[in-house]
Amino acid sequence: MLLAQISDLHIKRPGALAYRRVDTAAHLERCVARLNALEPKPDAVVITGDLVDLGSVAEYALLKTLLAPLTMPIYLLVGNHDDRAALRQVFDDHAYLHDSPEFVHYAVDIGPLRLIALDSQLPQQSSGHLCDARLAWLDRQLEQAQDKSVMLALHHPPFVSGIGHMDRQRLDPESAQRLAAIVSRYPNVERVVCGHVHRPIFTRFAGTIASAVPAPAHQVALDLRSDAPSAFRLEPPAFALHQYAPETGVVTHHAYVDEGEGPYPFYEPDGTLID
Repeated sequence: MLLAQISDLHIKRPGALAYRRVDTAAHLERCVARLNALEPKPDAVVITGDLVDLGSVAEYALLKTLLAPLTMPIYLLVGNHDDRAALRQVFDDHAYLHDSPEFVHYAVDIGPLRLIALDSQLPQQSSGHLCDARLAWLDRQLEQAQDKSVMLALHHPPFVSGIGHMDRQRLDPESAQRLAAIVSRYPNVERVVCGHVHRPIFTRFAGTIASAVPAPAHQVALDLRSDAPSAFRLEPPAFALHQYAPETGVVTHHAYVDEGEGPYPFYEPDGTLID
């Protein structure tokens, strides 16, 4: 089973650039084309929030058009830039978005793996939060999924990245501690995946691995100084491929949207190493 993860699309209204510089729509078009061209093809794509930039219906309408060419199912999460009502209005054909009247959270099976999507949005705030209701919902979902391997997805990282301005808007520490207490009780949680930080990051979390992914457009500048300014770079767009098999668990690869030169062989036709 192969699950692609993209995040932080930040789609603007038609014709607008993010931060007056980044054509996020054009970047997403290239990412969609790359996902469709993959062999083997992903079984599904999970998009871990910040789908659009300002949460408007016009932005979601453009997003829906841009995602339409994907030839595999997509599962959407909300981030701090999203609006739940506008998302549901435009993507009204995505039944899983309506599983809860208040939050955009759901659980779906993708082959042998169960994806549990958790809503970490705190409206009008950049940081994330998990209230009692959401944590209780998660605990019930994990209790029901003990016979399956689980991938838990949310937008905000429940860990410190070392990028100061992003750590000030991560999942709040109390929510992260409460989340860790729940996850640690379920050894079948293969991975906790998130977005928000626009970078590939891996760390231990609650007895499993937590990871974040780069974005298909701009990346947060990698600056680990405690007083680093908030900034982004136009580094190579990328995404994650999570490959799952019961005998190996989840193995994650990061793939670039724009293919480099190659592939070139290591060996001559007679089997000798090319010198």
